[in-house]
Amino acid sequence: MKQKKDQEFHHKRSLGQNFITDDALFSQLVDLAGVGENDAVLEIGAGAGGMTKELARRCRRVTAIEVDGTLLPILRVALEKCKNVELVHGDVLRLNLPELTAPLGDFHIVANIPYYLTTDLMNLLLSSAMPIQSINLMVQKEAAQRMVARPGEEGYGLLAVKAQYFYDPVIALDVPACLFTPPPKVDSAFVVMPRREKPPVDLRDEALFFKVAASAFAMRRKTMENNLIASFRLSRDQARGLLEGCGIQSGSPAHGGRPFPWPISPPWRML
Repeated sequence: MKQKKDQEFHHKRSLGQNFITDDALFSQLVDLAGVGENDAVLEIGAGAGGMTKELARRCRRVTAIEVDGTLLPILRVALEKCKNVELVHGDVLRLNLPELTAPLGDFHIVANIPYYLTTDLMNLLLSSAMPIQSINLMVQKEAAQRMVARPGEEGYGLLAVKAQYFYDPVIALDVPACLFTPPPKVDSAFVVMPRREKPPVDLRDEALFFKVAASAFAMRRKTMENNLIASFRLSRDQARGLLEGCGIQSGSPAHGGRPFPWPISPPWRML
């Protein structure tokens, strides 16, 4: 971002705006995302355009979304020579993403998102039927750890279950707060999530699986039995029978140390 333009722009705390300004870091992040000349990319959070320019230099086509209208003049100047970039002003949670990304064909996502947006955006992307080939995003380190957490680890929850069912997330790079402007209060991490060719298990009913998983993590201090009773309005005997049918002790903690996917076997058809 040019100094003159930087002076004209005021970072908005309400939007969680913390920008990277290091061109070498942009290059490293695109390397980690693994996108190249044959790829199309949806960038979420164009910011001042540094990442957008690096993506445009390397990729076939880039659609860049930015919610802050005051950044648009800065972006238009920064991207005026990038003929393969489409700049879109809007809230990613409100845009019609299937329609917006249809011209891209199969595409990758690259994003630098604020903490408050992480869960809603991931739920949107993970439940989408769009032909997303990978999700590569900068998030607060705590959020990144929740995506890659394994059973029994702190942070293991529904986000990890969803992310690891559809994708294979890894923390590719820790990024200290000092590399952002203005520096946030916590460090960040860049998560690389290539889409799995097939899920790690075969499920008879994917929707039911995620409904059960949501129930398991809804009230983490309760037992799985009690969560099932509350979520599905079952009797205690029904809940206990379902759990025992899957080889799970009725007194097991809801989040437990037991990995998802749990087998969605015939007893669960009662739900």
